[in-house]
Amino acid sequence: AREGEREVRKMEAELRRLAELPMPGSAYIAEYVWVDGFGKLRAKGRTLYKKYEKAEDFPKWNYDGSSTGQAPGNDSEVILHPHAVFNDPFRGAPNVLVMCDQNTPAGKKIPSNSRHDCAIVIGEAMKQDLEPWFGIEQEYFLIDRKTGKPVGFPMHGNPDPQGPYYCGVGANHLFGRDVVDAHYRACLYAGIKISGINAEVAPGQWEFQVGPAIGMEAGDQVWMARFLLERIAELSGYTVNYDPKPVKGDWNGSGAHTNFSTKPMREAGGYEKHIIPAIERLGKKHIEHIKAYGKGNEERLTGKHETASIDAFRWGFADRGASCRVGHETKNEGCGYFEDRRPAGNMDPYVVTMMIVSTCCEIPIPSKDE
Repeated sequence: AREGEREVRKMEAELRRLAELPMPGSAYIAEYVWVDGFGKLRAKGRTLYKKYEKAEDFPKWNYDGSSTGQAPGNDSEVILHPHAVFNDPFRGAPNVLVMCDQNTPAGKKIPSNSRHDCAIVIGEAMKQDLEPWFGIEQEYFLIDRKTGKPVGFPMHGNPDPQGPYYCGVGANHLFGRDVVDAHYRACLYAGIKISGINAEVAPGQWEFQVGPAIGMEAGDQVWMARFLLERIAELSGYTVNYDPKPVKGDWNGSGAHTNFSTKPMREAGGYEKHIIPAIERLGKKHIEHIKAYGKGNEERLTGKHETASIDAFRWGFADRGASCRVGHETKNEGCGYFEDRRPAGNMDPYVVTMMIVSTCCEIPIPSKDE
């Protein structure tokens, strides 16, 4: 057994040595990241030699879309278009991560490219000097691949009821903290505007927050933060589950509460003039938004476990059971932001931010042909 352990340590040391070899000359690795046709992340690396001032200057690339649910086998080439660049916490400087969307070789967006329409809507909001800000609270479960359950859940039966886990401390209640802390630091290193983390109400359930993020930063950074989380969990043998209700029974689900404001909302009088009208517009399009806020959300939005019912829209002050919540500080100061609590943990941040801006700011979403 000791001989086997020595061999494992020797192998691990050699892998680390190889991974830390210096890059020759001006060479560096750019890992291109994108969302596939199933709402999952994909990535592949390439060697570059030239430095680029902005993301859009990076060279386009291609991949086999027939293997990602995004193209037929007889015409499978899909083109990656870079839009955001981050420091690579896995390979270190000067290597980078590149967030991309995808088009056909003819330059037309593919159906699963949700970033395209989001950029048009948010771009219009920026032209109108509305400057939308977002703060997205991403909840998730770390899953033990050996048991298929969240880390901290016993092989048989259930753990103690929820209560001691939220923001808890101690080996009896907290599981996966090493992954969570590594992810936190990796996001900061990458340049993601991660503003905090906390343990949630079930064993193995955690949350990270991205924001305040301006415009397209929100979608790009939440997707890249998910990529980093899944890569780090991979190192520990865990998977990440964002589904709105992965653990049935008397447990909270996983949401992606989305805090939102525009420049007029943040200015004096913004609460009466802009926040309340925006929330009222959201109420009128409740069903439309629910359809876009994540698959399986009906299992989470039950009116229990700090959620509003999926069947009705209501808002309130500091009310965790409301569809949209306004903080007392915003009400008292007459300006600020509000929180849309409906998005599920598995939502597409490009779709959610686009929908909120479109409805609140009365900016139309492009037609499918645009």
